Order: sequence, then structure tokens, then C-alpha cells
Amino acid sequence: MTYARAEAYLLELELFGMRLGLERMHRLSTALGRPESRFDSIHVVGTNGKSSTARMIAALLRRHGLSVGSYTSPHLRSFAERIEVDGRPVEDEDFAAAVQRTARSVADVDAAAEDPDDRVTQFEALTGAAFSELARREVEVAVIEAGLGGRLDATNVVSSRVTALTSVGLEHTRWLGTTVAEIAAEKLAVLGEGATLVTGEIPPEADEVAERSAAALHARRIRASPWGGPALRARGAFQRGNFGVAVAAAEAFAGPLAPDGLREVAGRVEVPGRLEEVGRAPLVLLDGAHNPPGALALSRALPEVLEGRALTLVFGVLDDKDALAMLATLTPRAEHVIFTRPAHPRGVPPAALAAREQAAGGGRVEVVEDPGPALERARALAGPEGAVLVTGSLHLVGEITRGRRLAAAATA
Repeated sequence: MTYARAEAYLLELELFGMRLGLERMHRLSTALGRPESRFDSIHVVGTNGKSSTARMIAALLRRHGLSVGSYTSPHLRSFAERIEVDGRPVEDEDFAAAVQRTARSVADVDAAAEDPDDRVTQFEALTGAAFSELARREVEVAVIEAGLGGRLDATNVVSSRVTALTSVGLEHTRWLGTTVAEIAAEKLAVLGEGATLVTGEIPPEADEVAERSAAALHARRIRASPWGGPALRARGAFQRGNFGVAVAAAEAFAGPLAPDGLREVAGRVEVPGRLEEVGRAPLVLLDGAHNPPGALALSRALPEVLEGRALTLVFGVLDDKDALAMLATLTPRAEHVIFTRPAHPRGVPPAALAAREQAAGGGRVEVVEDPGPALERARALAGPEGAVLVTGSLHLVGEITRGRRLAAAATA
């Protein structure tokens, strides 16, 4: 199987949609020989900050001298980015081989299902492939990012010594609950008996759930403080909170890390798609904030990052997100707003967003359907002394990233 065929196979699975539940994943894991039992793991859950924190934990554990794998989602350019070993995405041929191994087991699980519609999902197949490849590479520990929630997420077949809860806010209320406490309970359902629970700054109602969950499972509870050391390479004040959780989780797993090691990792870890700088004249930033808490954290980080530059916002979002709450946080920071549409079946029509923004009193609004031209229009409006921020969806950020790489390859 080539990488192209592996990608096509996974995209075909997307057509069958998302179905939460662990029964299929347990069957798939069994068919694969339970690869997740062959390495230790740290499980990262939360509303925002999961990918950043997972990358930071993995870097800290590598600094401890461990062989480290990671599984994060979603990706920006290719599915293979989701699986890393010792800080590098797996090669396309290794990813394709892992998908091929998993596809055989998926076929067996689907064939044995009592309900023919109870098929293995794309995320389950990806998770199986990730665990299979991490086991094959004989990593000592894997940092696993939950996809959605925790209790019924496909990643919850792992038994982790450390669980990290980065943040809790209202998200995916159709599946996870309508209150912060309910959502926290769903996320913390991954916590194992006698494990260590590390939490970031979370609301009081989520903290109460964390206390009860830890007590019921005889788990050690650690409340992490934001990183107070030198500046991080990862932009944004919110990353100090993520790095604080990462340090606490890594040290809970592997023991204390020398201060010089912490400083080294802090100054080295990059987080693609999170206030990622991809241009200077104008300053162009990509950020995958896709819910109100993420948009609020992004908005609070902008004054430091923009350093007085006038901002042009490029915004696109999926239809299961609270776009109006996100815009209420972000548009006051912007002089111009360009609405565009992620190339995703659930992308919100940008004209609808523009109409809502204008009805709410917003001005200087434009619609550019395609993300590439939307970015170029934003650059023109911003001018060399201004700034452009592309946000609202990781799918949108991924399209911009892929488009820039394709353009660079074409002119090389």
C-alpha cells in the first residue's frame, strides 16, 4: 500500500461518519494483537491545548533520554503527521504499512459485526494504525491525545500511568454534556486506578469533578502551575499554562528534569498551527482556535504577539462550532475581517457569517470563498507593516499550510 492509497482508504472510511463507543476499538485492538499494551503511555485530554501539551510532554521525555512516540490529531498536511517517533513524523511508507496492517484487521472486525452498519470508523482505524506502528517501533512511552471527550474516545483502550487534563470548557455538547461538570466527567473517565492526574487551570466545577475522580480511583492529584521560566518558543501566553502541565506530567512519569533541561525544551518546542508565524511583511499567523475558549485565549495573546500592528482577520469555521461567540472575542481586535470557507463538508458559508457580523454592527467585512485567495486579499489589506491572522478551524489552517507548501514546491 502506498501513502496515497492509505490516505484514500482513510478518506473512504470518513464517509461512514463518527460513532462514539469503545466496543469496535476493543475488537480492533484485539485483532491487532493489543499493540497499546507494549508501551507505557501518558493520556492527554481537555478542551483546548491537547496537541501543544502532548508535543511538549514528548519533548520533555526525550530530554529524559526515553524513546518516545506520540499520537495527536487532527493533522495539518498529511495523516502521517499524527504519528511521531522521537520527534519526527513517521515516513510515508511506514505510515502506509501501518494502515495496511490495520485495514486487514478492520475488515475482520467489520465482517464479524452483527450489525453491518457497525463499521470501524476512520478515527478508530487511525488509532489502531498509530498504536500498531508505535509498538513496532518499540517506543518506551507514547503520549496519546484523545480525539473527542475521553470516556468513549477510541484512544481510551490505553491504560496510562499519567493522565493530563489541559482545560475544560463547553464543547461538543451534543455528545459530552451540557455543563462544564458533565464534560469534565467525560474527559476524566480515562483516568485509571492508582494513576496520576495532572490538571491545568480549570473551572471550579471541573476541579470538583477532578477531585472526586482522583479520590474514587486512589489517583495522585497534581495541580500544575503555568511555566514561570524563560520565554517559550511556542507563541502565546496560553502556552505557559500548557507547558506547566507538560512539565508536571513528564516529571510525574519519569522524575525531575534538571532546570537546564527544562529551559532547553522550552526554547525548542514548536507547535505547528498554533500562532505559527509563516510571513513577516505583513506578519502572517496561523492559529487553529476553533471554539470560544480557544478564541478567548488567542485574543488575549494577540497584543503581545502583534506588537501594535493593525490586524486583518481571516476566519472560517465548521457548523458545529459557536462561531458567533468566537467572533465576538476576535473581531474587536481586527480592522478588517475576511470570511472564507474550509474545504470540509461542514464548512459554514462565509456569506452567512458576514451577514451575521454586519447585523451585529461589524464593519469592513469581505467574503472570499477560497482560503488561498482570502489569505492573499488579507495580505494586501494589511500591507507590509500590518498583520494577518488565519483562524477558526484547524481544517482551514491545514489548507493554508498545504497551499503554501505546494506554491513553494512549484517555484523551487
